[in-house]
Amino acid sequence: MRKTSWAVLFLICAATLATVAAAAPQGSGYHLVKKLTLGGEGGWDYLTADSATHRLFISRGTHIMVVDADGNVVGDIPNLQGTHGSEVVAEAGRGFSSNGRSNSVTIFDLKTLAPINEVKLPAADGPDGFLYDPASKNVFFFNAKSHDATAVNTKTGEVSGTVPLGGKPEAAQADGAGHVWVNIEDTAQLVEFDSKTFKVLSTSPLPTCEEPTGMAMDAAHKRLFIGCHSKVMLVTDYAGKVVASIPIGQGVDAASFDPATGFAFASCGDGTITVAHEDSPDKYTVVETIATQRGARTMALDTSNHRLFTVTSDFGPPPAATADNPNPRPTQIPGTFTLLIYGR
Repeated sequence: MRKTSWAVLFLICAATLATVAAAAPQGSGYHLVKKLTLGGEGGWDYLTADSATHRLFISRGTHIMVVDADGNVVGDIPNLQGTHGSEVVAEAGRGFSSNGRSNSVTIFDLKTLAPINEVKLPAADGPDGFLYDPASKNVFFFNAKSHDATAVNTKTGEVSGTVPLGGKPEAAQADGAGHVWVNIEDTAQLVEFDSKTFKVLSTSPLPTCEEPTGMAMDAAHKRLFIGCHSKVMLVTDYAGKVVASIPIGQGVDAASFDPATGFAFASCGDGTITVAHEDSPDKYTVVETIATQRGARTMALDTSNHRLFTVTSDFGPPPAATADNPNPRPTQIPGTFTLLIYGR
């Protein structure tokens, strides 16, 4: 009987270990596929991957570079004033650039990349982040200085409303059913609003989260992934309840989630991308920390081929501190702007 009990116990333990191994992979499988020096002038901010065409839109301040899945430059959208990045709306055949210095949105054709129109945002100050909401057919632009969001209709190209947010908004996500969630960086809060009525529905604190930035969503399990400068990525439900906390690197700026693999990603300026596996909606295991390159803080994921993209540059010493800029950033070395592509 004792031998039989030990045998049964062994089989149970083996089955449990096999289940755990299946739920939490030992590694992500991601590796560097290509490293390309793209050069050109300007800094950078958001990256947008178009999973339908496998093109990547890279904001460069005064223009947007467009590259294919292999990193070849296939186009450019010029004459932009302080672009932070662009939203791709495949069903409308249009892209929408968020122009921070001109308080405007440049609408362009996704096939030709030719500008269609520039929409002024008269009540907005400092449009930065952006998000397409399929329920309302609006692209929302999140205004860093006026602390609100401006909705631009993808069909008419007209401003359709404004949402007051009570603080500096960052990244956002939409569930496709009329609800949008956005990080509020300076108050460390999560705000939910109705994308059709432009009414704020709830405001939730984000404990242990300093300066929430990037956000991703697992729509199937109703989970949000929020990158924090306190070196964690919080996982919340749609009500704002924190269900998990994932350790990440320093200087996070972007978050992504791949529903096909169950991997959540956080890219950080210290030169790392943390990869965590969703073992269950409330349990996550860090399976890998990808070494990228210093300054590679932004990221995009092409969910159709599972490739990750990040960009950075080589840097020199920072300029001398001034009263207006007491903590200057290191100087970007001209011509060294680099694209890093990771695949499985």
